[in-house]
Amino acid sequence: MDVVESIEIVRGDITDMDVEAIVNAANSDLRLGSGVAGAIRNKGGPFIQFECDEYGPVSIGEVALTGAGDLKAEYVIHAAGMRLGGTVSSESLKAATKNSLITASDKKVKTLAFPAIGTGVGGFPLEKCANIMIDIVLNYLRNEKTSIKRVYFVLFDEFSYKIFKETLKNKSTTN
Repeated sequence: MDVVESIEIVRGDITDMDVEAIVNAANSDLRLGSGVAGAIRNKGGPFIQFECDEYGPVSIGEVALTGAGDLKAEYVIHAAGMRLGGTVSSESLKAATKNSLITASDKKVKTLAFPAIGTGVGGFPLEKCANIMIDIVLNYLRNEKTSIKRVYFVLFDEFSYKIFKETLKNKSTTN
């Protein structure tokens, strides 16, 4: 099977995904504020923030692994794409995405769900995010020995969903 077939673009709420791990678009202080992090805090319960407080802060581009509280997932991988109140860069997005994959693989995770990291309060352009994240995931699945069998990109709104869907489609025809 081609690795492109291991990636699925989904429109929905990442906190509702029935996967082993979800990725949080985190800040380096691991404060669960708004956007994806706020939804994780609200649906997952206070235990997740408590665990984040034990691990944080982390360096930009690094990740922290916590339990998922009341979510369907077993783990939350908090990918620090920016400082609290800051913005996401291409370099921090690449590092946060790759480190999320490495952490998931280290935990023998088979199913993993990503949001569009940094495109909310992080201010990162959506199209650029889709290109970077999908490239990192494709390269990782092609070139690394990993437990990961399926990666989902979960987008909350129709516009973001269409951008990621089109980006993946374009990469499947060029690779």
